[in-house]
Amino acid sequence: MRDKLPNRWIIAAAAIAVQMCCGAIYGWSVFVKPLAASEPWTLVQISATFTISLAFIGIGALVGGLWQDRIGPRVVMSVAGVMYGIGFLLSSFAVSHHSLTGLYAGYGLFAGLAIGMAYICPVATVTKWFPDRRGLMIGGTVMGYGAGAVVMGPIAARLIIRSGVPATFQIFGLAYFLTIVASAQLHINPPLGWRPAGWVPRTAVSKLATRVNYTVAQAIRSWQFWLLWLLLVLNTSAGIMIISQASPLAQQQVGMSVIEASALVAVVAIFNGVGRLAWAWISDFIGRAQVYFALFAIQVCVFFALPRLHDPLPFEAAVCTIALCYGGGFSVLPTFAADFFGTRYMGGIYGWICMATWLVAAIPSPMLIAHVRETTGTYESAITAIGFVMLLSLPLPILAGRAASRAASAQSASHQAFESASAPVRK
Repeated sequence: MRDKLPNRWIIAAAAIAVQMCCGAIYGWSVFVKPLAASEPWTLVQISATFTISLAFIGIGALVGGLWQDRIGPRVVMSVAGVMYGIGFLLSSFAVSHHSLTGLYAGYGLFAGLAIGMAYICPVATVTKWFPDRRGLMIGGTVMGYGAGAVVMGPIAARLIIRSGVPATFQIFGLAYFLTIVASAQLHINPPLGWRPAGWVPRTAVSKLATRVNYTVAQAIRSWQFWLLWLLLVLNTSAGIMIISQASPLAQQQVGMSVIEASALVAVVAIFNGVGRLAWAWISDFIGRAQVYFALFAIQVCVFFALPRLHDPLPFEAAVCTIALCYGGGFSVLPTFAADFFGTRYMGGIYGWICMATWLVAAIPSPMLIAHVRETTGTYESAITAIGFVMLLSLPLPILAGRAASRAASAQSASHQAFESASAPVRK
């Protein structure tokens, strides 16, 4: 039976390809200026497309997660690939016919739902195939999501200049459709309880992982679920506030030109991707809760220092550090959830966390800091407030770590009691 199982490294490579397609959504900014120049739409109307897409990514992650728990990842990812392609083709048609509603439906509704559905499946699948390298492999997978815009942005910019926005949407729609649907055929769940040959949990981190598979309902009813959700919400809110305003913040506080600020945005995207791999890998050695404590502690220092940084180099270092922590939070949380609740229903459990996080953190936070800038003329008060929030949040990772330790101890004691009761009685 083991010989018939697929190569898990091929599954991981396919997962990264899908994540890169999904992460390309963050390259939306390359379409903004061309659309503003060619269409009778305001900047707010054009920017709302991206906000709509973010909202539906959360919904898609929930729908896709619950669905793939029931029928497996292959069908869900295939449907997501078809929807992604339709979304971009509809966007092309909408721009050609000057329809803002069509753009909202294509890039916002269809593409957003597809991204959420396609994003959650590789995360859940890779978690099950790599219990021995859970943090590293999840980090590598979601790093693809962070790197998607870095790859897509320059290509899209050149295509727009050469062929226009509608043709660019068509090309990317076809490419995403083919890539995601082809990669989906390689995705299959391992047998329940599968482990790599000869592997047994030996590190302190792997021993904390539960042997019990919670259902989605059981997980949601636990306070640990909401604690993990709060950790991700706080880290996401802090990071995306700065990342979403990196360019205007750099121009105002450091005096960067538009070109220099755009280069900073590209570097920030790279650090976002690197953070997803690095912190998840580190969590395999020091623990998920310890990494989250480090993320919060580092950001406390950086956010308090950031308003006083007026030289380009230290300012860039601070913003890139925030991006590093932002990416790390997204990659460590899936492994943290799997350690707490098991992997069988990982899609639905993490899907709920993703949807709640996008709705509560990823969408309102950029608008909130932009509002503070408009009303006060500066970002300083908002940045300092984030620092205080992160400072007050430092006990939360400690609480999560203790909860994981207590659960592991209770599970170990229960397992030993079961073995003792099952052992033959000597006469």
